[in-house]
Amino acid sequence: MKRRAGEREKELKKKKLLEELGENRLPYVTPADADFHQLWKTKYSKLIFRKSDTVPEELHQMVQEGFLTLQKHNCFFQDLVRIKGKDFVTPVSRILIGNPGCTYKYLNTRLFTVPWPTEGYDIKYCSPQIHDACKALIRLNDYLHIEAVKALQGQNLFETKEIKDTTVIDREQNFATSLTEKGSVSKDQSSSCVPEDDYISLKNRTSYNLTLLNYMDPLQMLYLKQEPYFGMGNMAVSWHHDENLVERSTVAVYSYSCEDDLNMTHQHCVLAGFSPRFSSTHRVADCSRGTLEYIFGQCELALQNLQTDSDSMALSLKSLETAVVKQVEEIHNEVEFEWLRQFWFQGKRYLKCSDWWLKPMAKLEEFWRKMEIMTSLVLSEVGKEEQIEEQRNETISCFLLVLTERQRLRKEWTARCQSEAAESLPEDQKPECHPFWTDDECNMPLPYDLEEVIANLQNLVQWVE
Repeated sequence: MKRRAGEREKELKKKKLLEELGENRLPYVTPADADFHQLWKTKYSKLIFRKSDTVPEELHQMVQEGFLTLQKHNCFFQDLVRIKGKDFVTPVSRILIGNPGCTYKYLNTRLFTVPWPTEGYDIKYCSPQIHDACKALIRLNDYLHIEAVKALQGQNLFETKEIKDTTVIDREQNFATSLTEKGSVSKDQSSSCVPEDDYISLKNRTSYNLTLLNYMDPLQMLYLKQEPYFGMGNMAVSWHHDENLVERSTVAVYSYSCEDDLNMTHQHCVLAGFSPRFSSTHRVADCSRGTLEYIFGQCELALQNLQTDSDSMALSLKSLETAVVKQVEEIHNEVEFEWLRQFWFQGKRYLKCSDWWLKPMAKLEEFWRKMEIMTSLVLSEVGKEEQIEEQRNETISCFLLVLTERQRLRKEWTARCQSEAAESLPEDQKPECHPFWTDDECNMPLPYDLEEVIANLQNLVQWVE
C-alpha cells in the first residue's frame, strides 16, 4: 500500500507539472553547453561515462557479434506489460541473460534469464552461436563489475580525501588478466585504500547477476510518445525508475549503435533517436524472492504440512492451525501467479535460446498440484462439524480471503491472455493460460473457477456464526 501511495503521489506531481508547463517546455543542457560539465559534477556525480576506446577491442568484438547473433536467431522480444490495469506491448525488444534460475520483474511481468555459461550447471543452447553470445555477455559482465568497483573506489577516496590518486589502476591492463581475476580487484590492492566494510559494500553493489538486453529500431517503432517535459523528441522508454534492484546498487550500461544509486533519486528516459541500436544493461537484481532456490524453498516449506499414511497411502494435513493454512495457501498463490503463469504468459519465447527452464517449471508445477490437493483437504476438514467452533471459524475466514484472491487473479490472468495486445504478438510468443483445466478433468481435485467453492465457504461462515 505504501508503494502504491508513493506511485500515486509521483503521478500527481507529473500531472501538476504538465499543467503548469502548458505549451512550454523545461530547458535542458547538452555537452555543447558551457555549464554542462559543472552540472554533471555537482548533481549527477555518480553517473560515470566511458568512451568506447577505453574498452578492450576484443571485448567490443565479442559483445557486438553476440548482439547480432541474438538478433539473427530472433531472440529479442517485445514484452507484454501491465500499466494501470491495462496491457501494452513494449516498443523496445528485450532478452534477459544472467545467472541460472534468476528472474527480473518490471511492470507486472517477470522475465526469466536465459542462463549464461556457469560452472556447475548443465545448460544446453539451441546453437553454438547462442552459447557464444551468452558467453560474451558474462565476459562483459565481469569487465563492467571490475570497472564499477574501481570507479566507485576512486569516488569514495576522492570524496573523503583520505588518499589521493592511489586507486587509479592502469586502464590499459591486459583484458585476459581482467577476466581471469573473475570479477574484482584483488583484496590486497583494495584493502590499503578502502576500509574492509566499504570494499565489501562496493563489491555487493556492483555484483551484477543479470543483464537486460534491449534492441530498438526507431524507424520500425510506431506510435512513440513525445518526451513531455523538455521537448526532446520521441521516447523509446518513458521516464521511470528501474524496478527490482538491490538498494543503492549500480547499473552498468553498454550501448552499441551504430545510469547509480542515481536510480533512487533521478528518473531517466530513453530517447528513440534515429538509428537502430543495442544496449546491455547490467543490474544487481533484488532476487530475495526471485530465484528458483527461493521458490523451491517456499514449496518445501508448504509441503511440510502434507503427510502420507504408510498403509493406505492416503494424504492428510498435519495441522489446521490458521497460521499454517494461511502460509501454505499464500505460497500456493505465489507459485501459481508469480512463477507458473508468469512463465507461460510469455509463450514459447525461451525455447528460441535454451530449454533450461522447462525442467524446473515442471517441478514447480508438480509442487503446485500437491498444493491443490492440500487446498481440497482444508475444504474437507473445515466442513466437518467436530472442529472446535472458534478455530474453525477463524480458519474459514482466513482461507476465504486467500481463495478469493486466487479467484480474482485467475480471472485477471485469463483476461490478460486473451487481450488485444496479446493477440497482436507472433504465434510462438502468444501467452498461454497455463495451468488451465475444465471441470471434466478428473485428475484435478478442485475446479479452475472457484466461485462455487467460495460461495459454499461464505455460507459455512454464516452458518457457524
